[in-house]
Amino acid sequence: MKLGIISDTHITSITKKDQVDSLINQIKNVFKDVDKIIHAGDVSELFFLRELESIAPVTAVKGDVEDIETLPQYANISVGQYNIGIIHILPENLEEFMKNNNLQILINGHTHIPLIKGTEFNTLLLNPGSPTKPNVPPQKPGFLKPVARPTVITLNVDENDILSTFIITLKL
Repeated sequence: MKLGIISDTHITSITKKDQVDSLINQIKNVFKDVDKIIHAGDVSELFFLRELESIAPVTAVKGDVEDIETLPQYANISVGQYNIGIIHILPENLEEFMKNNNLQILINGHTHIPLIKGTEFNTLLLNPGSPTKPNVPPQKPGFLKPVARPTVITLNVDENDILSTFIITLKL
């Protein structure tokens, strides 16, 4: 199964139509072969969620600046042997949250910075960043100064439950 993961789109009815169309076209291209789209909050308005649903089935959660009241704060899905949680803002006690929900993977948004990171308690954190309002990641010693890039993530779980995940940069 292949998942397309997106967050913090912040698309509203006042967003310029050409920007929405450009983003949808890029997402259609990047997510053309996904089985499901995960939106980790701050969709903003229902019409954009409907656009994503025209690409693939969507599981979405509520963000902190959300106009879609019917979205849950937390959702989970199972793919192969993996229990995957979806939440907008990471909980304070991450390890306890992961154990209480029997999760191997947690997808979150909110920071607008892409992240693929393993934890010391043997779980995977994924944050797709934001395709519309990216933030600059923290600078690491010895590396060039980072820049903010619009991003999404794909996560593939093959028939042997082997994971592969990629951060994909879009055009603003």
